Amino acid sequence: MKKDIETIDDIKTLIDHFYQLVIADPVIGYIFTDSIKVNWEKHLPVMYSFWENTLFFTGGYSGNPMTIHQRIHQIIHLTVEHYDRWTTLFCSNVDTHFEGEKAELAKQRALSIATIMKIKILQLN
Repeated sequence: MKKDIETIDDIKTLIDHFYQLVIADPVIGYIFTDSIKVNWEKHLPVMYSFWENTLFFTGGYSGNPMTIHQRIHQIIHLTVEHYDRWTTLFCSNVDTHFEGEKAELAKQRALSIATIMKIKILQLN
């Protein structure tokens, strides 16, 4: 039986494995590696903080993901397929490593965030 997401170390495991999948992915990997050339030393701690706040309401994240993704959309035209692939990878990664209430919450939040971004950034109705 897998454990639930309970600590910052669990979040780090989740996020580190997720981005390994993302980097290798033929659909969205190039966005991170070639198009926006993510600085992983800066990005990963931000993602740890974001997901810790999202799952445990720590108040430790103060960024604006929408603004950042709007800028990315100006660099590379993001599509529904990009967001759908991101959520597929994220949710399958959660299922690979964890199970439980927080794991389910992580998947729900990822789907909600992607849906809001698709609507606002891609101007979907």
